[in-house]
Amino acid sequence: MSSPGVQPNPQSSLSFGEEAKPGFRTKTASTRLTPQELREIEAAAEKAGQALSEWLRTTALGAARRRPADPAELVLAEVWAVRYALLNLFNAAAQAALENKQLVPDSIVKIRDQADAAKRQQARKLLEGFLAPKVKGEGR
Repeated sequence: MSSPGVQPNPQSSLSFGEEAKPGFRTKTASTRLTPQELREIEAAAEKAGQALSEWLRTTALGAARRRPADPAELVLAEVWAVRYALLNLFNAAAQAALENKQLVPDSIVKIRDQADAAKRQQARKLLEGFLAPKVKGEGR
């Protein structure tokens, strides 16, 4: 299997070692493909309505920037969702009892959906706060 090479752009007017302005693409990454592989990626780029180079860049950078799932974050997200659901279900049940009503199934589904929608973001927020360096003089 050949590994892709990164080379300076041969059309660049920059001399070797000279840095380009931020945002300008001056490097090339290359790889070898079989004719079938080339047809597959050309078809995917066409289907996406993008030039082949744009599709390759977008796809490669998307894969490179994707965060792998952190098991601690996933567990914390589920714990947060259970806590959120329990507190809100107890609150909704108490409110319904005060009004001599019953808790309707739609309320329960809504609370579950709210917990599911917010759990990953809340877990990240909790982890960032936990892992952030402590500032001197900050009391908790």
